[in-house]
Amino acid sequence: MRHQKNTVKLGRTAEHRKALLANQVCSLIEHHRIKTTLAKAKAVRPFAEKMLTLGKRGTLHDRRNAISYLHNTGMVKKLFEEIAPRSSGRNGGYTRIIKLGPRMSDSAPMAYIEWVDSAPVVDDLAPKQVGAPADKKAAKPATEEKSDATPAKAKAPAKEKSGDAKKKSGTTGSKRAASIAKRAETKTRKANASPTPQAKARSRAGSKGGRGGKR
Repeated sequence: MRHQKNTVKLGRTAEHRKALLANQVCSLIEHHRIKTTLAKAKAVRPFAEKMLTLGKRGTLHDRRNAISYLHNTGMVKKLFEEIAPRSSGRNGGYTRIIKLGPRMSDSAPMAYIEWVDSAPVVDDLAPKQVGAPADKKAAKPATEEKSDATPAKAKAPAKEKSGDAKKKSGTTGSKRAASIAKRAETKTRKANASPTPQAKARSRAGSKGGRGGKR
């Protein structure tokens, strides 16, 4: 039985679990809020608060310890210089977990984890949903003004296009009639033309064969 064993395994080996928690804390430092499963959020919270405690102390030894845990000097610098000073008057509870409900795919419980003293984070979808209708309403009057300002110009090309279409249809009809007339002329010429020497020879051979048959 696992009595007094508070280590959250997360179904991973020790090396994998340490790398996962370090990456989660680095993402939390960079974005101030991350969305993950509830189990991972509860595992990240004590580790993130320990890193923030090192940042509040601010000594060289603490900075080196933080680098040994996170393996990211840029995130450690941001933690010590930007995030830790905001929580200087707080003695604990530097993070907040907000439950979001089950995930659509596998119904895993999801949650946000964020810094308590950081600026409020706005989701990426919120500006699009709020700003999209206003932009559409603002764009409609401009299009209406343009349509009212140039009605004659819009009609003139339509007439020109219709005239061009009629010209094209007339030219195509005349071409077809000319080709039909040419075909008829060639047929009449062939019918009225004198028989060729080959045709005369064939007719003579046929007449001779008829005479021999009568004899």
